[in-house]
Amino acid sequence: MNRVLAHTGARFPIVQAPMGWIARSTLASAVSRAGGLGIIETSSGETENCQREIRTMVASGLPFGVNLPIRFLKDDAMLRFVCESGIRFVTTSAGSPAKFIAPLKAAGIVVYHAVPTLDTALKCVDAGVDGLVVEGGEGGGFKNPEEVSTLVLLQAIRERVDVPLIAAGGIVDGRGMAAAFALGAEAIQMGTRFVASAESPVHANYKQAIVDAQITGTWMLNTKSSPCIRALKTEFTQTIHEAGLMGPDSFNGIQGVYFGGDMNAAPALAGESAGLIHSVDSVEKIIADTVAQFQAIAGRFGAMAAAAHFG
Repeated sequence: MNRVLAHTGARFPIVQAPMGWIARSTLASAVSRAGGLGIIETSSGETENCQREIRTMVASGLPFGVNLPIRFLKDDAMLRFVCESGIRFVTTSAGSPAKFIAPLKAAGIVVYHAVPTLDTALKCVDAGVDGLVVEGGEGGGFKNPEEVSTLVLLQAIRERVDVPLIAAGGIVDGRGMAAAFALGAEAIQMGTRFVASAESPVHANYKQAIVDAQITGTWMLNTKSSPCIRALKTEFTQTIHEAGLMGPDSFNGIQGVYFGGDMNAAPALAGESAGLIHSVDSVEKIIADTVAQFQAIAGRFGAMAAAAHFG
């Protein structure tokens, strides 16, 4: 039994990342309808809008989850709302989940916490989380400045814990999914791949910038301060890269990137996996292709194991 599927009710162990402003009901419902698990973000801080998006997903009857980024929540309004909304699955991130676990579990909610290090993973398991989202340094958005790759981090965490793991960072297809499962994951999370999907609400310029990016097309920025982020190489982020620090107003124009298509209005968040994305496809195609490729690879591995050779 795949524990992530048991916890989420999804058909396939493919989770959509909780990207601010982007992870709303249009994208999340497309992911859930295609068999994955859509996630609604709350990191934008738009409490009423996010609550409306959650109500839309509840009314749809589709399996979905909500992300609670602890450091970015202004008060406990969103936590209380989630506990009262009949939601089944929550991911927490950006801070210690210790104070959130009891009320969420009392509401019958399964809780996974996003972790960028082994030490954090161990503390979260001790605190009582049901599972972990293991975030490698390849991923886009807010990162740990001491980056550890998904390849290494998954192995290190699986060696020490037995909770279900969702692998995140650097995964866009069935090859990445098969690799993650081989290292102990029971599901994958994709962010950048779903940003460059037909149902993603972002401007076509942003999607095209991801498609055009090389595997060296991102920078880790602000590594000596906070927040550390991974974003596409643009004129805007080159200035930050050369300065070594990011100003507090750097994200003021983020909606101009997302919805206005101005790639120099703010850092355009994306993972290294942008270099593996070659077209804007429907969510349904992305998930179907990922599952088919994963199953083909798993079949080859199974045949090799059955034959006891590497032929």
